[in-house]
Amino acid sequence: MSREYKLEIEKRSTDAKLKHLRKDGIIPGIYYSHDSKESILFQMQLSELRNAVKSGASIFQVSVGGELQNVLFKSVQYHPVTEDVQHIDLYGVDMKASISIKVPLVIEGECVGVKEDGGVISIALTEIEISCLPSDIPQSIIVDITNLHLGDSLQAENLELDEGLELVTSPDATIASVTHAAVETEPEADEELDDVSEGGDDAPDAASDDSEDSSDSSDGE
Repeated sequence: MSREYKLEIEKRSTDAKLKHLRKDGIIPGIYYSHDSKESILFQMQLSELRNAVKSGASIFQVSVGGELQNVLFKSVQYHPVTEDVQHIDLYGVDMKASISIKVPLVIEGECVGVKEDGGVISIALTEIEISCLPSDIPQSIIVDITNLHLGDSLQAENLELDEGLELVTSPDATIASVTHAAVETEPEADEELDDVSEGGDDAPDAASDDSEDSSDSSDGE
């Protein structure tokens, strides 16, 4: 069951300078809903966002037009260098209708293929997309890789999802696999260089060039 948290936000003016807001610890955002084509500009304190994240909630309540509305974080944009939150999209949901949402995967266990066979584990997916009621959104999905042997792979269809959760990600998408460790080999180019330095096919050509140069010099004198 998804937790709920009341989120404190306030309407944002269209002429507000986003750079100045962020400098003052305020995060700009936009709200839109499943039952309306209109969007509302809002802003919230960075501290409020941090408290919301710490709550572990998936569904949040905000006051829209004087009424409480259930929303979720549809998109969060980060600065490419500092990774500071730059913008938030809140999406109003119908608690009785299923939605598609991405949920993080938590990898657990030490697979046999690595521990006993000397393989290397490769993680291809860190999240999957599922469909469910807003109240059923899980915080994460556990992925146990303990029984993976060398050469094995785990696909999305192999996940054991709780009742009410439907997989949206392609069933054959690989989540994790165990492969052979890479083996370094000496480049063959080194051997070719050794042959040349010891008097390979290029040596007579070099001597011939020197002879021609000497002959030209004598004729000139």
